[in-house]
This record gives sequence, structure tokens and C-alpha cells, in this order.
Amino acid sequence: MIRSLYNTLRRFRDTEEGSMVVPFALWMPVFLGVILSGIEVGTLTMRHTALERALDETVREVRLATGTNYTHDTLKQSICDAAAILPDCSNLLKLEMIKLNIRQWVEPHQSADCVDTALEVNPARNFEYGRGNEMMMLRACFKFKPISPAGYLSSALGKDDQGYSGLVSYSAFVQEPS
Repeated sequence: MIRSLYNTLRRFRDTEEGSMVVPFALWMPVFLGVILSGIEVGTLTMRHTALERALDETVREVRLATGTNYTHDTLKQSICDAAAILPDCSNLLKLEMIKLNIRQWVEPHQSADCVDTALEVNPARNFEYGRGNEMMMLRACFKFKPISPAGYLSSALGKDDQGYSGLVSYSAFVQEPS
């Protein structure tokens, strides 16, 4: 009986069947993490590019349309229309318009004011209208949920209590005179 157990253990030790299972099991989580991070980076890049382009198009329209008064809601709608790739844009996008004085420079607040998904109503923190020849900065913050919380990149992104991360875009312009 001991001899047969010894022979069985020796055959198990000498066999090479299933030898690829161990490297597969060790490397598969790494490859899945790289694939998920690649998908996350691609989606993040597409969303940020769409937000940047929509913000630039909207600011160009504001700059060139002299005499037209734009409201917070019309600017937000214009950005959301131009960036159709952003899901639920009208609820997850927040704008700030800040007047900049280049002669008496005061650094704008560094942190962007983003939508707080826990609150029902989240009014604009700072939205000032510019007059002719005034320098303005329009800052847009779009909140999004990462595709997979298991990816390496999405675990590195800053998140709020509901799991949303923020994309921030800036655009500065000089208000044309009326």
C-alpha cells in the first residue's frame, strides 16, 4: 500500500500535464488589468477631448457674437449639444465663469466646482458675466463613473462618495466690445 502511494506521488511529480495552468493563473489578472486600463484610458481620452472641443466651440461663439448675453443654462446646453458623447451631460456638467484682471492678478480658485451627485439642486458657484475687453475664464467640470472599478487606472482616479470622477476643462477669452 505504501509502495502504490509512493508510485502515485512519483508519477504526479514527474508528469507535465497542466503545467501551463500555473503561469496562466498568475499572469491573467495582470493582462486583464492592462486591458481594462486601456479601455478606461481610451474612454477617458474621448470624453475629455469631446469636452475640450465643445468648450472651445462654445467660447468661440461667445467671443464672436458681440452684444449677445449668454446665460449659464444656454452655455451649458451649447456644450452638451456639441459633446454628444458625454452621458447625461445636462445633469453632470457644471460651469464656472470667472472674471480675470490681468493688471491686478488674483489666482483663480484651483479646485473646480463639480456637480455634487448627492444633492438635488447644485447652483453655480461662480458665474460672472463679462463686459467689453474683459478677460474671462470658463471652467467646465464633467462628472463620470469609471467603466470598471477593478481597473488600475480607475482605482487611481479621485472619486467622490458616489464613485464619480471629474474631468475639468478651461478656456480663457477676452470679451469683445459691443
